[in-house]
Amino acid sequence: MNNAFFGKKVLITGHTGFKGSWLSAWLKMSGAKVTGVGLDPYTSPSNFEASRIQDGIVDHRFNLCDAERLSNLIEELVPDYVFHLAAQALVRKSYEDPIETWQTNVMGTLHVLEGLRRLKNRCVAVIITSDKCYDNVEWIWGYRENDALGGPDPYSASKGAAELVIKSHIKSYFPRETSLVRIASARAGNVIGGGDWSLNRIVPDCIKAWSENKVVQLRSPHSTRPWQHVLEPLSGYLCLAVAMADKPELHGEAFNFGPQDQQNKSVLQLVTAMQTKWDQVKFVDVSGHVKGPYESGLLKLNCDKALHLLNWHAVLDFEETVALTTEWYKEYYLSSNNMLSYTMNQIKSYRAIALSKGMAWPQFF
Repeated sequence: MNNAFFGKKVLITGHTGFKGSWLSAWLKMSGAKVTGVGLDPYTSPSNFEASRIQDGIVDHRFNLCDAERLSNLIEELVPDYVFHLAAQALVRKSYEDPIETWQTNVMGTLHVLEGLRRLKNRCVAVIITSDKCYDNVEWIWGYRENDALGGPDPYSASKGAAELVIKSHIKSYFPRETSLVRIASARAGNVIGGGDWSLNRIVPDCIKAWSENKVVQLRSPHSTRPWQHVLEPLSGYLCLAVAMADKPELHGEAFNFGPQDQQNKSVLQLVTAMQTKWDQVKFVDVSGHVKGPYESGLLKLNCDKALHLLNWHAVLDFEETVALTTEWYKEYYLSSNNMLSYTMNQIKSYRAIALSKGMAWPQFF
């Protein structure tokens, strides 16, 4: 089997979360030996439960702030690959609980890096932060990997700080010339897709309301985001991991994984597109009446580095992104209680789209 992950030991932190559950499903389908560590799913329902992700993996539940337990797990597992996705991932929650946000996003990342220091085997680690790690001044061109880090809210600032921790630890403890462990950071954001029921996120808010025939309140209908399906950045993380195993010069690098340029759409455009896929949709603009903490209005990534060094680029257009997302939820609410096969089939559909568009990187399907 021409599959880089077949039979390999893979550790995923945050495997119970939205992106982590999809990555776990993908790697299981690829024949990897998956071990997950994270907290219980923070929503119910969740993709982790709906798609029965726990079946066929080793499932650990503890906080990454338990540094010794995490280090022991990494040392005992001797992983071939590590994907660090565990995070407090919500901007609004970061205002409500900045301490948890900083502890999880910065110290959790530091503890993963410290655990990697114990390894004496070859290992590739992809540390996922966020597109919000950049000091966002809302310019119209995309941020490059060497642009300034930081952010006005606790979440964005914590992700910028996590990038500094990664860079510092690589230079201090994982020298390119001798390190058996190769590490890179990956930056992406605003992912949508089936199985996300997080609070204060536009797609889950819509789906929860529409499934109960309620009206969705749009707080920021004109805010623009680079919407991308969850499988797009995950393909980037996998592509990066495969490339790092063969190319030591990628050790210590950072990569953006964003959608196609035409994916920058307003919240209103996204909801209107979803409306074509779901009956009895209702929404109302409440932007003039609902106040909330600051959230950026525009954020865009430049992904030229991933294209030139990894031969990676996003393959889904806006309509395909919306269709995959909305159809997953329709299947969940109208047809099936066990979404495992449907989730796997969407990964296969994504593979077919990638291959049809001439992509050479799906060696991890």
